[in-house]
Amino acid sequence: MRKQKIDMFEAANNTLLILLAIVCVYPFLNILSVSVSDGLAVITGKVYFWPVGFNIETYKYVLGNSRLGISLGLFNSIFYTVSGTLVAVLLTFVTAYALSRKRMKGRYFIMLLFLFTWIFEAGLIPNYFFNNALGLVNSRWIMILPGAISTFLLIITRSFLDAIPAELEESAFIDGANELQMLSRVFFPLSTPVLATIGVFYAVHIWNAFMVPLIYLQDRTLHPIQLILYRLIIKPDGGTSFENLTVNGHQILPNNIEAATIFLAIFPILFVYPFAQKYFTKGMLLGSLKG
Repeated sequence: MRKQKIDMFEAANNTLLILLAIVCVYPFLNILSVSVSDGLAVITGKVYFWPVGFNIETYKYVLGNSRLGISLGLFNSIFYTVSGTLVAVLLTFVTAYALSRKRMKGRYFIMLLFLFTWIFEAGLIPNYFFNNALGLVNSRWIMILPGAISTFLLIITRSFLDAIPAELEESAFIDGANELQMLSRVFFPLSTPVLATIGVFYAVHIWNAFMVPLIYLQDRTLHPIQLILYRLIIKPDGGTSFENLTVNGHQILPNNIEAATIFLAIFPILFVYPFAQKYFTKGMLLGSLKG
């Protein structure tokens, strides 16, 4: 009887999870299907899960049309994400290493300063004047430097490094290792899980950044894909407009172009995340519990 109840619970649980998975996956499948379907099938409501009149003419048009700026937006987003993540992970790791060493004087006070800036933030206008004084307005660096160290991720990384046995560090010093060698040859290889974890956090944050480029980047050649998508869908009168097209016998409507742009904006993160997932869960667990 007990086994039967457990089996019924598992069946109900699995059914619920499958339904939730379908609800989560359907929007992505629909967007992808619309982007590779014939415009006439889209406008008549025939496209749901699977493409109708499959073609990739929309992607050719979207990526090849310099007036839309989608190719440049993708390049900018990839550049900001890759360079910003590398800089952020490096600075976070080095800072966490210093704050996790007991021999560093004033480390608790410095950590309190980080926590203070986490709780109390300056307003939008003071931030704008501050970044303008630093020459970051209308510069690619605005997407990289201001958010280079997240206090939350710094705490996770510091907790992880705190858990590494002090005997390992002492042995390396006895063998003649200096601080740089200690950091690069001992702590860095051991910190792969937590570095992958914070790297995913930083990458997703930078890739999805919207308010920062909207406020600080007036030059459209510096806009990431998120702003291109905003102009294309939310604000079609903002200098980006298009008409219905027929390419190689396939109709391309605004719906196709919007769907293709949305998919291009979400695909890179969806593609990278599964490869980092094994580090992600492990790093979060170690970084949050061991400290």
